[in-house]
Amino acid sequence: MDVEIIRSTRRRRTGAARVVGDVIRVSVPAGLPAAEEQRLVSSLVSKIERKRAAEPIDLFERCVELARRYDLPEPASVRWVDNQVYRWGSCTPADGSIRISTRLASFPSWVLDGVLVHELAHLVVPRHGPDFWAVANRYPRMERARGFLIAKGIDEG
Repeated sequence: MDVEIIRSTRRRRTGAARVVGDVIRVSVPAGLPAAEEQRLVSSLVSKIERKRAAEPIDLFERCVELARRYDLPEPASVRWVDNQVYRWGSCTPADGSIRISTRLASFPSWVLDGVLVHELAHLVVPRHGPDFWAVANRYPRMERARGFLIAKGIDEG
C-alpha cells in the first residue's frame, strides 16, 4: 500500500495511522526530526500491515480445531493483540482466554499452530515445567516452531 504522510501542527508528540482507500495515511507532528519521523511512520505502517494480515485468520475456529485434534480443552476466547512486545501469545487459565500477537500473522501456519497449542496447554498446566511440555509437545512440530521463534528473537519457553 502507498503511504501518505501528513505533517500536522496540531500533533505535538504522537502519530496516528489509518487506512483510507488504498492508502495508509499517517499523521505526524509537524516539527518532528526526519529520523524520528521515519521511525514513527515505519512503526505505525508495520502495525497496520500486521492487523491487515491477521484479519482473514479465524483464530477461535483454528484454536478449537487444534484443541480437538490434540485432546486439549477449548478456550473461552482467542483474539489477536498488538500490544505484546516480549511474547508471542498469552493465556489466562482462570477464564480460558488466549491472546496472540499480530506479529505471528505473517509467519508460517505451523508456527502459529505451535503457539496456539502452547497457549492451550496452559489451560491444562499453568506453568512451564515437565508436565506442561508433555502436554504442549502433543503438537508434532512444537520443537520446530520453537526453533523458528527463537530465530526471530523471542523464546517464551
